[in-house]
Amino acid sequence: MRNIKRFLAAAVALSSVFAVTACGSSDDGSAEETVTTVETVPVEDTSAIENIADDAQKDIIWMGTYDLNPSRGADKSVEMTLFNNKGGTVKWNRVSDDTKFDSLAAAILSKKDIPDIFKYEWLAFPSQVLKDMYQPVDSIVNFDDELWKDVKPTAEQFVMNGKHYVAPISYAVGTLMMYDHAIIDNENLDDPYELWLEGKWDWDAWYDMMDTFVSNSTGDDVRYGINGWFQTQIVQQTGKTMVVYEDGVFKSNLNDPDIERAEDLLYKIGKNGYVNTEWLGNARNALKDGTNLFYCMGPWALTGTNGPQEGDDYGIVPMPEDPNSDGKYVTSDMTAYMWVKGSTADAAVKTWFECCRIANTDPEYIENGRQKFMNANPAWTDEMYDVYATASSTEYLSVFDYGYGISPAMSSDSASADGNCITRKLYEFTNKQDENGQQYTWTNLRETYGPTVDAELKTINDAIAKFEG
Repeated sequence: MRNIKRFLAAAVALSSVFAVTACGSSDDGSAEETVTTVETVPVEDTSAIENIADDAQKDIIWMGTYDLNPSRGADKSVEMTLFNNKGGTVKWNRVSDDTKFDSLAAAILSKKDIPDIFKYEWLAFPSQVLKDMYQPVDSIVNFDDELWKDVKPTAEQFVMNGKHYVAPISYAVGTLMMYDHAIIDNENLDDPYELWLEGKWDWDAWYDMMDTFVSNSTGDDVRYGINGWFQTQIVQQTGKTMVVYEDGVFKSNLNDPDIERAEDLLYKIGKNGYVNTEWLGNARNALKDGTNLFYCMGPWALTGTNGPQEGDDYGIVPMPEDPNSDGKYVTSDMTAYMWVKGSTADAAVKTWFECCRIANTDPEYIENGRQKFMNANPAWTDEMYDVYATASSTEYLSVFDYGYGISPAMSSDSASADGNCITRKLYEFTNKQDENGQQYTWTNLRETYGPTVDAELKTINDAIAKFEG
C-alpha cells in the first residue's frame, strides 16, 4: 500500500455512507446519508476505458447489503455514471448482513442467479477462496497497468496458488480519536493535534494525558480517558498482527514481543480504570458532558448528526504511534471486490472495476467530494479534514490481520457465546472484561486461545496444500 497516491485516500472520506469497522463488520445501509447542496461535477466520459462490446453481457449482479445504484433523488456515483456510459448496468440482489455468506454459497451451489461481484469481507480470504466461492481476477485485471499499479502491493497480499483474488479499489483510515478542545484547555493539557504535527503524538503522550485527566477528578466527578473502539488499532501501531502469511503458509505471531508490549499497555490502562466500556454510540454522546477525554471510532460516528455541531470545538487525531516503531501504521478500511465463481460477465465486471478505480483517482471528483463533505459537516475544520486525509495516505502503512479470514471461529462474532471472535478477543481482552468479569493478562490470553489459533492455522494450511495440489 506504499504507492497509493495521497489524494486517493481522501476520496473514501467523502462517501455518503460510512460502514462500521468491527469483527464480522456490518454494512447494512442503515448509516445516515450525507446531505449536500454542492453542485454536482459533470462526469465526462473517458477513453481510458473501453465500451462493453455489443455481444457481451452488460448487466452484472451485485449481491450486497446496500444498493450501488442511487437512492431516490440522489445523484449517481461517479463510477456508476461511467459504467452506465460504457453500456453497463448493475442489478442489486439484496441480502442481510447476517445471511450474506449463506446466500452467496446457496446461489453458487444452485447455479441460479449467481452474483458477479461481492464486496471483499474478512472471511473471503483465505477461508472462502478455499471453498471455491470466488475466481481469480487476473484475466480481467492487470496490476501492472497504470490504473492498477498503485494497488498492486495490496493485491499481492491476497494471492493463492499464484493467482490474485481481490481487486482493491480504495482505502481510508478505519478509526480516529476525537476530543473537545474545551476539555483540553480546562485541564491545561497539550493539544493532541499540535503534538501530532510535531511528531510527538505517541503512546506515552496519550497515556500521560489520560492519567492526568482522570487523576484531576474531584468529589463525585467520574472521568475516563477513552471510550469507543481502539484496542486493535493500538496493537497494530506496532505494525504487527496476530497471524502472518509467509511463503504461502499462515503462522501464529502471538509470541511477538512488540504485540506483548502493546497488550501490556492495554492491560495497564484497563486496570487503571481509564476506559469507559459503555456503548455511547457516537462522538456527540461521548463528549457532551466532559466525562470522556477521547472518543475513538470510525468516521461514521464522527460525522453528520453523530459528529460536532454548531458551537462545538472538536479536534481529531490519528491513533497514537508506538514510540518504539520507526514506521507510521494505520488500521484502514479497504473497499475491494471479489469476482464470484460461476460469473461469466467478465467484460462487464472488468469495466466496473476500472470505472471504480478511475472514480477514486481522478482529482476533479475527489475535490468535489471534499466540498460535499465539508458542506455536510460544517463543524469540521480544514485541519480535521487534513488529519483524515493524511492518515489515509501513503504516509501511513496499512495493516491487515489474516486472522479474521481464517475461519468462522477466528472471525465470526456468532462463533462464540459472548459474541467475540477469537481474533478480536486477542486484541481486546487484555483491556476489558470477558463475560465472567475477567480481564486477562497477555500471558493468560495467549495461553487460553493460542492452542485454538494453532489448530485453526493447521486446518487452513492443510486446506491450502490440498487446494494448490
